[in-house]
Amino acid sequence: MAKDELRADVQVGAHGRLVIPAPLRRALNLKPREQLIARQVGEGLVLERRATVERRLQERFRSVPPDVSLVEELISARKAEAEREGKKA
Repeated sequence: MAKDELRADVQVGAHGRLVIPAPLRRALNLKPREQLIARQVGEGLVLERRATVERRLQERFRSVPPDVSLVEELISARKAEAEREGKKA
């Protein structure tokens, strides 16, 4: 375990609620009603601040050239995938 890494047992409560233990909240400076994003990583659960996720996504897509349409790229990829699936059937 890294020097700056804290661990704590967390129990899933009624209605699937989790309580983040106070030492972790203090270490991360989490405030009441702060929004977190939950995502599955393998068998694990990762919680991140919404602002952190948004910042990471903005940085990731900032490098996309202005003449590239991500929407067109996605549509093209989906069409190619559909064609491959059609040939398999």
